[in-house]
Amino acid sequence: MLNNSTIDPGPHWRLRFWSIFGGQSLSLIGSALTQFVLVWWITDTTGSMSALAVAGLAAMLPQALLSPLGGILADRYSRRLLMISADAVSALCMVVLIILFATEQVALWHIYTMMAIRSAMQAFQAPAAMASVAMLVPASYLIRAGGLSQALQSLTIVFAAPLGALAISAMLIGWALAIDVATAVLGIVPLLCFKIPQALEANRKAQNVWRDFQDGVGWVWKTPGLRQLYALLAVVVLSVMPAFTLVPLLVKEHFSGGATHVALMEGFSGIGMVLGGLLVAAMAPRRPMLWILLGFSVSCLAMALTALAPSRLFSVAVAWWVISGVTFVLADAPLVALLQGIVPNQMQGRVFSLLNSIMGLAAPVGLALLTPLGELVGVRALFVIAGLLGAGVSLAGFLSPSLMRLDHPATACTGRRPIGGD
Repeated sequence: MLNNSTIDPGPHWRLRFWSIFGGQSLSLIGSALTQFVLVWWITDTTGSMSALAVAGLAAMLPQALLSPLGGILADRYSRRLLMISADAVSALCMVVLIILFATEQVALWHIYTMMAIRSAMQAFQAPAAMASVAMLVPASYLIRAGGLSQALQSLTIVFAAPLGALAISAMLIGWALAIDVATAVLGIVPLLCFKIPQALEANRKAQNVWRDFQDGVGWVWKTPGLRQLYALLAVVVLSVMPAFTLVPLLVKEHFSGGATHVALMEGFSGIGMVLGGLLVAAMAPRRPMLWILLGFSVSCLAMALTALAPSRLFSVAVAWWVISGVTFVLADAPLVALLQGIVPNQMQGRVFSLLNSIMGLAAPVGLALLTPLGELVGVRALFVIAGLLGAGVSLAGFLSPSLMRLDHPATACTGRRPIGGD
């Protein structure tokens, strides 16, 4: 069992939690739709693996580089205001692209730039959102909240891909991007209506940023098993992220499909991820590490099997991709809950941002290393190589005693009670 004390969130915590994270899920649907539309536009316009790799770098690298700063700000200042500001700037980026598409002046570098700015906003939004969960629900509900939140986020895939394909076919691309602006507003409104309790230390703001960063790194390094977990996740992400980025190219080249086929594949995968999140919420696993390692290993193997499906059997590829999505959530939801349970809340912004930074840096490194390999061996072989490598690293985690003891009660740390709100 995990142990991270929090204040009593009050009798109306369900209304506040679901209002805030329901709004954030709607915002995520708009962002995922935008990502689908832009990635398919790049795929259809250029047909280039390198162009998609650059888009992947633009979408990930700024978040990776700025995540440590985002985590520090999330522990120092109002997490609610950080989330509002990030959503507002991301919506403004879409307004710029809408104008460029409407005037037929858009270029690839415009799209890359807007992707990079939105990625930078995620560096501030993500740690603030993740660190807020433990303050919005009772401690006993953390794992269920993680599963339900993951299920809600997975709905973004269910709706975003089909809506993106529909938007591409039914309207000009510039107007399709306007959906993201509307959903960003829906994400901001609940944050304007509800406060988020937050743990603050009296001397925090007097401490310099570099010391804050050192405190976060030091906490991770000194916690038994946590540094091994961070290293394992970095290698897994380095292995599989290029494959996730190149899904449209796999569909187009190997299965001779179009935007509708990509939407079908992503939509069914999203349904599987929703079911996985609900399963975690229902079962509330007591040993998250078992789920994390097994889930990621099976997810990576299923990803490899997706590419091994014959070109005439697209339905088989979809089935394997769904399995990959289900098992990914069975690992990811317990991972978030594990960290929320053992990390003191006043440290969670920095600890989550450090994880985001490590994984975010691993993703572009993986793209840089494996994309040239993909150009040589083809996108299908790249999927197989990446999947097997990710599965092997995940299974190797069972060989680390300190990693396997990470979710044992003796390793849990008790967080301080929050002393105020934003």
